[in-house]
Amino acid sequence: MQIAFLVAPEGVEQVELTEPWQAVKANGDTPVLVSTDSGEIQGFNHLDKADTFPVDRTVSEVSAADFGGLVLPGGVANPDFLRTDEKAVAFVKGFFEAGKPVAAICHAPWTLVEADVLRGRTLTSWPSLRTDIQNAGGTWVDEQVKVCTSEPSTLITSRKPDDLKAFNEAFTAEFAKASAG
Repeated sequence: MQIAFLVAPEGVEQVELTEPWQAVKANGDTPVLVSTDSGEIQGFNHLDKADTFPVDRTVSEVSAADFGGLVLPGGVANPDFLRTDEKAVAFVKGFFEAGKPVAAICHAPWTLVEADVLRGRTLTSWPSLRTDIQNAGGTWVDEQVKVCTSEPSTLITSRKPDDLKAFNEAFTAEFAKASAG
């Protein structure tokens, strides 16, 4: 199964990209780096530039139908950029419309707020997003990982890099269920 990782050209928290990426590979699936522009994306360790990663596909070239699930890494600038890109927002919304699982960590739910897919859902995030999530119709909880199975798709969320182990275990399990069902 191919799993999309949607990131902006700059601003992704590197560990929130690389550790879930490895979890997808360890699960026997194929991670695909999707961005708004071709070329490379710039990872960050908080506010410091880290490594670059090659983009596999752009949001203009793909749709939710091409993938079994979506991972949205965080970083403050990453989702802030994505939520201003119509194609990126439509790509994210497509996973919910298709009933496919979505995993988001840290600041990534900002993109979900913009896609208007949080009404009636319970999720977690970096604490500063609580009001945005509530204003978008979601219920915010302070938990290491939250799996919300509200229709039409499962949403797996975590708060921060310290939650990555639990996040990776939860989302890979939910993605496996979705592909088996």
